[in-house]
Amino acid sequence: MRKELEIKLTPAEAFDPTRWKLIVANLLRIPAGRIYHLRPIKRSIDARHKVFYRLKVEVFIGEHLPFSEKISAPVYPDVRNRTPVIIVGAGPAGLFAALTLLGHGYKPVIFERGKDVKARKFDISMLNRGEKLNPDSNYCFGEGGAGTYSDGKLYTRSTKRGNVTDILNTLVAHGASEDILIDAHPHIGTDKLPGIIASIRRSIIESGGEVHFNIKVTGLIIKNDKVKGVTDDSGNEFRAESVILATGHSARDVFEFLHKQGIALEAKPFALGVRIEHPQQLIDSIQYHLPERGPHLPAATYNLVTQVGGRGVFSFCMCPGGIIVPAATGPDETVVNGMSNSKRNSAYANSGIAVAIEPEDWKQFEASGPFAALELQQSIERKAWDAAGNSLKAPAQRLSDFIENRVSASLPESSYNPGLVSVSLNEILPDFLSSRLKQAFADFDAKMRGYLTSEAVLVGVESRTSSPVRIPRNNETLQSPQVGGFYPCGEGAGYAGGIVSSAIDGVRCALAVAGKPT
Repeated sequence: MRKELEIKLTPAEAFDPTRWKLIVANLLRIPAGRIYHLRPIKRSIDARHKVFYRLKVEVFIGEHLPFSEKISAPVYPDVRNRTPVIIVGAGPAGLFAALTLLGHGYKPVIFERGKDVKARKFDISMLNRGEKLNPDSNYCFGEGGAGTYSDGKLYTRSTKRGNVTDILNTLVAHGASEDILIDAHPHIGTDKLPGIIASIRRSIIESGGEVHFNIKVTGLIIKNDKVKGVTDDSGNEFRAESVILATGHSARDVFEFLHKQGIALEAKPFALGVRIEHPQQLIDSIQYHLPERGPHLPAATYNLVTQVGGRGVFSFCMCPGGIIVPAATGPDETVVNGMSNSKRNSAYANSGIAVAIEPEDWKQFEASGPFAALELQQSIERKAWDAAGNSLKAPAQRLSDFIENRVSASLPESSYNPGLVSVSLNEILPDFLSSRLKQAFADFDAKMRGYLTSEAVLVGVESRTSSPVRIPRNNETLQSPQVGGFYPCGEGAGYAGGIVSSAIDGVRCALAVAGKPT
């Protein structure tokens, strides 16, 4: 007999499976020996009053598991001599598209402008030290995409468009902890993701697929309104009858060459704001209602949203026990993001706080056309660069000073390694943004008393929340309506937001190439 039930556990009990059987046996009033197995299904923290965990389990009473719990990578066919499909970009959309193509007997050929995940680490280290930005190898570009070195959160609401469990199982098969299968808000961590990404690459190559680094695709080969391949910046041509474009939200040069080639683009609503950093201990005390969280509770997180002037203002990519990092992809721009390692053990908690940007916002700056939203995004990033003294330092202001419109006389200690410059963020952000942020912080403080404090610092700007450009595609075939065989995919094309939703869209595009239901 099998039975599902939810049990309440103390923090000490939640990660001690040896105690679960006794707790379940007492609840069911049966001998513990009758329980042959417990399979955890979902684990979450409930901190509304007294802190405890909720654990949903499947209980096997008097019967054994009918299957092995070991998750292993699928055995893919040898595709060395099969039909090639070009994939531009080795982020989650591109990698999962490649794995899906393997499963259907196609040969994926990936071209990535950046470096492999190991070599990319050295460029990111230089960037963190404030020394140098490599425009093709940074927090956004390189094997694994933007999520690899900026946290690895796996939470998504995209369940209607694909199977999240399949994505998570694939990650586990390539080295991720099985905890991601049961945690309500799964997280891998920047220290763990590179090894997982490298393992996925090995699966692709061992089955006859190809992965090429340091190749920047600069154009499509189009004949009779059908794609025939791509060209790179050295003038080389690579031929295939299908091309999946999975280049991420920051590949502005890709938007430019598509526009020049007559591919339809459209400006897309996005979100922009700042990154806020608090002492982690302060967030812990607010969320857990305890002076110290103790050894059995993770660094506390939060999820905040409000409406100001008809626009959503929300926390984004919250990183408990994390750090703020420089995420620019080109010269003369300042962009920040957040990340955390698997242990989430830094002294700081940071989160993007973003305001929804709609067409009327960029229209008031007399911007129009497919690059209107991108131009607004870019102009604010350049203002931030100028305000920070034309360096990899970032403009910053204490939260209380931002509210009161005064430049901070001093700034608190911060995790942002290149350094902070005290400025008025009101001079960087348009009024429609800064005014909404101020009201939102007051609203957030009403929900989390103590959130609005001089101990918190705002760091600018958090501008790469999603792509400001969409590449239209047919809803059924997922192809460009103008060019047959061309599949705009993932976050950069405007159809995803984050690791899992991008991976799901990569799977869908690969299925479309294979002529399978998406």
